[in-house]
This record gives sequence, C-alpha cells and structure tokens, in this order.
Amino acid sequence: MKDKGVVITGAGGGIGAALARRFAAEGARVVVNDLDGAKARAVADEVGGIAVPGDASAIVPRATEALGGTVDVYCANAGLGSAGSEAAPEEVWAAAWDVNVMAHVRAAHALLPGWLERGGGRFVSTVSAAGLLTMIGAAPYSVTKHGAYAFAEWLSLTYRHRGLKVHAICPQGVRTDMLAATGTAGDIVLTPTAIEPEDVAAALFAGMAEDRFLILPHPEVAAYYEARAATPDKWLTGMNHIQRKWEATQR
Repeated sequence: MKDKGVVITGAGGGIGAALARRFAAEGARVVVNDLDGAKARAVADEVGGIAVPGDASAIVPRATEALGGTVDVYCANAGLGSAGSEAAPEEVWAAAWDVNVMAHVRAAHALLPGWLERGGGRFVSTVSAAGLLTMIGAAPYSVTKHGAYAFAEWLSLTYRHRGLKVHAICPQGVRTDMLAATGTAGDIVLTPTAIEPEDVAAALFAGMAEDRFLILPHPEVAAYYEARAATPDKWLTGMNHIQRKWEATQR
C-alpha cells in the first residue's frame, strides 16, 4: 500500500476510521470521507490524510483530485443500519437503498473507466454478515446489504480478468455506534461475539494479501452461510427461534 491512493467513505468513526488508520500505517495516502465534516477532519488529522466530507455517492471526483489524479483503492464503507419491517416508511427503504447499494454503484461507475484503462484497481465493499445471512428486526438493512454483496460479486466476476480486485467484508457485530443503535436485537444476535473495528481492518489486509473476495472477520459465518444454502428450511427455522426470542423482549 506504500504511496497508494485510498478513499474510505464513512470513515469518521467505527470500521471506516479503523481502515483509515491501517491504510495510513501501511504508507497509503488516505482520503477520509464522512457526512460529518468535523469527524472526517479529525480522523484525517490523526492519520495524516485528507478530509473530503460529503455524500459518499458524489465524492469520487473530489477525492481523485485530492489524491493527485489516481485512486488505487476505494473502500465503500458508508452505510445505514436501517431497522424496521415491511412496514418501514418508503423513505427509510429509499435511503437504505441509496446509501447501502447505489453509492457503491455510483463509485464503481466513476472509477472503472480509469481502472480498466490502467489494468488495475481495488474495490472494497463493507457489506456485513447480514448480506450473506439476514438480521432480525431490520428488513431495509438486510435487503440492501444483500444488494451490496450481489453488486460486489458481480463486479468481481465481470472484471477480474481485467485487473479489478474486489473484496466484500462481511462481519457480524462490531463495537461501533451502529451496533449500539441496534438495541435488543443486537444484544441477542451480535453483541456476544462482537469484535473491534481494528479486527475488521486486520481481516481485510489478510484477505487482500491473498486476493480473497470474501472477507469474514467472524470465521464462523462461513458455516452459517453453508447451512443457509444447504438446508434453508432448517436455517430459517433456527432464525425464527431467534426472532421469537427477540419478540419476547418487546412485550
């Protein structure tokens, strides 16, 4: 990563900030993006990076300029942990779709022409284990994270022969503000095995060293994913038990 140009969205805290610290420690030139300009500047100052606040969907031109014209690694990390059921307001569904999926699509659309011309680039998507499995009490989050995973997968299979490296990071609970906001659902499903944001960054770097697409900071997610594919009714019954356990806490 020495002297590579790296852009990280949603990097004002949590996983994004941990990624910024790790990339900077490895010698990269880091653009720190966040909707909260003060948080973006604080992390950028800490790591010797460049703050580019604003909507993650629209920062590629400014981030590219800030890095002197070249983005080598783009970390699509900004996300919304939107809770709710099918009855969640349409604006909640729309916002989750826009941030968790379309921001990735827009970034790839802006970056791919240059990457394909150069024959290389690296796209890192912070997905969540919810994108492989699901999350109780959070239909907009679960559905859009499945979309984020599907888009990362599509990018990889479509462009890997042209030098594009794609990584989908799928952790379970990570000790961040987003986890704290999940309430009792998170307490039941995520908190018992929660890890630190730095653990996610370490898992990504281990995966990048091997050019692995799927990054699992919680290795046990692989077994859950296999069970979901091999015995879906059994897996759904097990998840429904967790759902009912959670519902009991809401009474």
